[in-house]
Amino acid sequence: MQNPEGYMELYLLRHAIALEREAFDGDDDSERPLTPDGKKKMQRAARGMLRLGLSFDWILSSPYVRARDTADIVADVFTNRRHLRLTELLEPGADQRELVRHLAARHQKHDVMLVGHEPDLSTLLARLLGVRSSQSVRMKKGALCLLSIERVRNGACARLEWMLTPKQLGLVKA
Repeated sequence: MQNPEGYMELYLLRHAIALEREAFDGDDDSERPLTPDGKKKMQRAARGMLRLGLSFDWILSSPYVRARDTADIVADVFTNRRHLRLTELLEPGADQRELVRHLAARHQKHDVMLVGHEPDLSTLLARLLGVRSSQSVRMKKGALCLLSIERVRNGACARLEWMLTPKQLGLVKA
């Protein structure tokens, strides 16, 4: 669905609280899961997103378990599972220029949620806002921000509308 104003709404969602690396028994960090508390907080935050009246045409997520599980929670609350796609473009350390090219080519006229990791999401946020250093912005685990973009491109093209912590999202009442 295209916005009436012609702007793409791009939501950036950092994955919820995951097991600490030291507490994870596996060898492959991509398999590190959310904690039970992280799942609970994300479910509360996703219900807050729904009560805010947010909507998105696509949910694109890192295939890492912690991001995928976060995206699954949001997709379940929004009953939007068929528009959930996993993409290597959101893995930690992925080429952000390629991600931006993908968004411009395939999702320019859609509202999209990206579910990923730090510091990549803050770096992407800084890139799209035209901020030189990603040190200017930091996304907490489970935080969500909204960018308005008239035309997706690498470099300054977005306006930050808001950024909310999972606690703030969980406090939204009907």
